[in-house]
Amino acid sequence: MLPTAASDIGLGRERGFSMLEVLVSIVILVFGLLGLAGMQAVAHQAELESYQRAQALILLNDAVERLTSNRRASGCYTFTNASSGTPYLGDATQAGHLGTPNCSSGFADSATKEIADNGLAEWDGLLKGTSETKNAAAVGAMIGARGCISRDAATGVYTVAVAWQGMTDTFTPVVNCANGLYGTETRRRVVWTTVRFANLH
Repeated sequence: MLPTAASDIGLGRERGFSMLEVLVSIVILVFGLLGLAGMQAVAHQAELESYQRAQALILLNDAVERLTSNRRASGCYTFTNASSGTPYLGDATQAGHLGTPNCSSGFADSATKEIADNGLAEWDGLLKGTSETKNAAAVGAMIGARGCISRDAATGVYTVAVAWQGMTDTFTPVVNCANGLYGTETRRRVVWTTVRFANLH
């Protein structure tokens, strides 16, 4: 009887240790899955930031092409004050939107003015995401997309910029396109380029 009882005690201890090991394994697995979920969330956020930047670059190039292909109405494209970052085209939920483009000067004739006005109106729609819709809502652009075009009178250099809402804090952009409209400035993202026309006279 005594050996049987001793072996029963040994079996009980083995069962107890096995259960403890299983519980520790479950805890480790849970922490691992939580870490994986967190990493997935960060990866999704980075993917969205990358997608928005790619969309912004497409819209930036679109505006540059419109400007350079209609040089005889280049004055119509300079609607933004470089220091204030307004007016702008795109998201019109806050003050500072240009409204319907209607050039009053800086064009050679009515044909070039019409091309400029129509081109800026189309760019405004693209910034608002009208190129792609889902359930009748425009979703084809970045969050809070806004576009600015300014000109330095001293140098003749045009600055074309596209701003949007970032997902995380980074740094304050140096170009003042739609500044102050995204909460903290470290959430405002901007891509920009400069354009200069050659003077052949």
